[in-house]
Amino acid sequence: MDEILLQKIEQKIQDTISNKDDIHELINSLSTIDNSKSFTLGIVVGRLYNAFFYQSKRILKRDPTKQEFEDFLKYVEHKKSDLDNLW
Repeated sequence: MDEILLQKIEQKIQDTISNKDDIHELINSLSTIDNSKSFTLGIVVGRLYNAFFYQSKRILKRDPTKQEFEDFLKYVEHKKSDLDNLW
């Protein structure tokens, strides 16, 4: 994966972790269901997926390839333990 793109994804992961209180406030204001883990995961997935595609278009000036997406998935899987403390 492109190094600049990788740095942007890492920054988004760190931003997500740093803003976990804001994410929980959003969940509390939108969800009447007590299963906030699923809702939190949905927000995190959305943020990371959106960042990956937006930054790919901005940095690489094109849609990401299948291989780049697979690299992104591997990277996110590697960072999963960092994201586990959100819920």
